[in-house]
Amino acid sequence: MSAEEIFLDAEERMEKAVVKLKQDLFGIRTGRANPGLVSALRVDVYGSPTPIKQVASVTAPEPQQLVIRPFDPSIIKDIEKGIIASDIGLTPQSDGKVIRLNVPPLSGEVRRKMVSRTKELAEEAKVAIRNIRRDGNKTADAEQKQKTLSEDDRDDLKKDIQELTKKFEDQANNLTKAKESEVLEE
Repeated sequence: MSAEEIFLDAEERMEKAVVKLKQDLFGIRTGRANPGLVSALRVDVYGSPTPIKQVASVTAPEPQQLVIRPFDPSIIKDIEKGIIASDIGLTPQSDGKVIRLNVPPLSGEVRRKMVSRTKELAEEAKVAIRNIRRDGNKTADAEQKQKTLSEDDRDDLKKDIQELTKKFEDQANNLTKAKESEVLEE
């Protein structure tokens, strides 16, 4: 592998780690209704677990309410069961056509739990990024031993991978800080 290939592989994998963090943070509850609260939810429909966004549209018409409108009204009970079985802590209210989820304001204790969860997710992402850095450095060392990279090229590559690691860790930190302030906002 060339130095450029090693660098690009590390960059691509670090980007994926940050994208996963974004997705995970999107599902964390804040003080307002957010369709992301149920976007990862899977409901048992037509005999298989299906993401809710494939069987219904989810909107937030008010700051404290989500409305789930199934594409097929006959599956409304299945969606309700899926919401009740999930751990999002919201009770569905159905009128036969749409499901309404009232999102209560967060208590101080729940907010602290959500903030600590965001920190856990950020740390997981940073650990993944550091593992990718380690893999890139190992590959660079192996290529240098096989004489496909010179020592100078290997050292430059390691420096570039370290800069890349810092860049993606900063992105993870910024995403986490933004989500924490959103959670703590009253």
